[in-house]
Parts: sequence; C-alpha cells; structure tokens
Amino acid sequence: MIELYANVVYNDSMEKDFLPQFSSPVEPIVARRMDATVLAFIGDAVQTLAVRGEVAFNVDKKTGALHRMVADCVKATSQSSAVKRILPLLTEDEESVYKRCRNTKKPTFAKNASIEDYNMATGLEGLIGYLYLIGAHDRLNELMKIAYNKNSATE
Repeated sequence: MIELYANVVYNDSMEKDFLPQFSSPVEPIVARRMDATVLAFIGDAVQTLAVRGEVAFNVDKKTGALHRMVADCVKATSQSSAVKRILPLLTEDEESVYKRCRNTKKPTFAKNASIEDYNMATGLEGLIGYLYLIGAHDRLNELMKIAYNKNSATE
C-alpha cells in the first residue's frame, strides 16, 4: 500500500487511477509554447480532479470532510513537498517546463504559503498540465505516485 494523497491509501495493485486523460493530445512543442500560467491553470484542475477521485473512492466521509482532505493535498505547501520528491526523476524536457512555470510572473500571490512554496507549487501544476496536454498519462501517473508517497526514498 502506498499513501498517495494525505490520509488516502492507494493500493499499488489497483488498475484504476483517477487522473483524467486528454482525448486530443497536442504535440509537445505546442504545449511547451503555451503560457506557463495556463499550463499551471490546467494542471491545477487535473490534480484536483485526480485527488477528488482518490478521496471519493477511498474515504468514507461526508463531503465537507472530503473537501478539507482534498484542499490539504492540493495546497501550495503540500505541492512543494511533493515536487521535491520528483525533481531528481524529471527528464530534461520536464524539468524545463517545471522551471519555466515555477519562475513565471504570476497574476496572483501566495496567501497561506511562502513565495518559494507557491512558486514550486506553480511549477508542479505547470508540469502536470503539460503532461496532461501531451497525453503522457502513464508518466504523469508515475510521477504523482512518487510525489505523494510519503515513504519515498527521495524524501
């Protein structure tokens, strides 16, 4: 068993994952040319949907409690910790997307996180958005399992 998202246990033998798949993947060059904040916007939605699916199918609680669990998983500080686990595993292309999204000027500011955590979280969201758009579902799933495995060797 792997603890994937805070307090949600993911059975490694399960065939189902909760990441949505983009029905019309784009070429990596097209996705790389997209605005970094747009990639992060998409990645935020993809990650939130995946976490909601995990929580909804694995935790027997009322929706208010489920919402709090999801919010805890997708907040900037959690995302910052998660991205630190996968940074050494990123390909050159993935790292380039992550850094571009992390370093971009943001239209909003961190409310409950440090600027560093907020920037790292934006980088992770951008990477998730990029992998989603290019149809790299298996790679995205692999990275998310590692990112949210609290017993990760890279932690």
